[in-house]
Amino acid sequence: MKPAGAEARLVAARALAAVLDQRRNLGDALADLDRQLPDSRDRALVRRLCNRVLRDYPALEWRLSQLLRKPLPRKSRDVHFLLLSALDQLIEGREPARAVVHASVAAARTGGHAHLGGLVNAVLRNQQRRALQMEAELPDAPALRLGYPEWLLDAIRRDWPDRWREIAEAGNRIPPLWLRVNRRRSTPERQCRTLREAGIEADTDAHFPDAVRLDHPARISSLPGYAEGEFSVQDAGAQATAGLLELEDGQRVLDACAAPGGKAAHILECARVELTALELDPERARRIEETFDRLGLAGRVIAGDAAQPQEWAAGKTFDRILVDAPCTATGVLRRHPDIRWQRRADDVAANVMLQDRILDALWPLLAPGGLLVYATCSILHAENRDQARAFIARHADARPLETRLDEGVSTDPGCQILPGSLDRDGFYHVRMRRVR
Repeated sequence: MKPAGAEARLVAARALAAVLDQRRNLGDALADLDRQLPDSRDRALVRRLCNRVLRDYPALEWRLSQLLRKPLPRKSRDVHFLLLSALDQLIEGREPARAVVHASVAAARTGGHAHLGGLVNAVLRNQQRRALQMEAELPDAPALRLGYPEWLLDAIRRDWPDRWREIAEAGNRIPPLWLRVNRRRSTPERQCRTLREAGIEADTDAHFPDAVRLDHPARISSLPGYAEGEFSVQDAGAQATAGLLELEDGQRVLDACAAPGGKAAHILECARVELTALELDPERARRIEETFDRLGLAGRVIAGDAAQPQEWAAGKTFDRILVDAPCTATGVLRRHPDIRWQRRADDVAANVMLQDRILDALWPLLAPGGLLVYATCSILHAENRDQARAFIARHADARPLETRLDEGVSTDPGCQILPGSLDRDGFYHVRMRRVR
């Protein structure tokens, strides 16, 4: 009989290999692998193991290099990542060391690496013996200690010289689960009561009028009120976007780059507008329609390219446009630690070019006097402040408006929410009026 958690550890190792060797999205990798784990407790363990390793990857790699005489062969990458997650568990000390070692050896055997079972046992036993020594010898390199690629930490330090360490540390904290209550069907107070009656700790927050906060993970679809469309999952930082649009009933509103649909749904919850939600990926566009159906909302969803409006706009103009642009997503690392290892330095310039194309293509669709909100979940100036400045310089009819958010940092133009501020993810917003 296999020890508890052996299968989960093997699945976690394979998911980590997909992210760190193949640059796959962790969610996609787990979706493929979860089918091997019918027990929800095993699936939760996999996510926990993966997220912890991804947050501390450089230091764990250094530790493993000190414990191995030579690197494992390429064909044994499962075992390499199995060792990383086991080292992390031993350092954390939450599980009995003997159980971690036993389950890890069993996982290696289950994965077809029985010949390496002895090595796994020896490495982990050696970690236990050398724990204090290795902690003292851990290099004092910020990227290694903070768990970031060098290029990304350098970029954060360049853009935020006085706050870079605070930002990096915030990216490693476990985030709360924020819900956005559908104001057409419920209220935050009522939703909190419903959740508490089900034994789930939930609180409102005075800073965020539609929000409910849960401090512990939960299976969303099983929460009371989800199937009835009473709430959606959305970080509190993202919940600010709809309010910046100055929505009024009857307006024509375009949400470009709309997937997964949270901001589009919030727009429809806030005002009775004529909404067009645009999404490049047809499958993601279909999911937006499903979200609208669950929430009892009516909006037009189009599968199309925001940079090619001639293919779908048919001469239509809009009173409000939201450009929630593709970006490096460096503001949501605490929620998606895999992102820091998927991105490369040259991705920033590629994103900026795509953002340029989308903004320039959509600006003519904004009616005179209309308002465009440009938003990203990035913390890098190139994608945010610098992008807005370059756009305004290119368009004489674009006027930046004041953009203020609680505890946001003014960036002239726009406002940056830094990760961890009021326990939000990192977001940038700038509002621009078309004056003619």
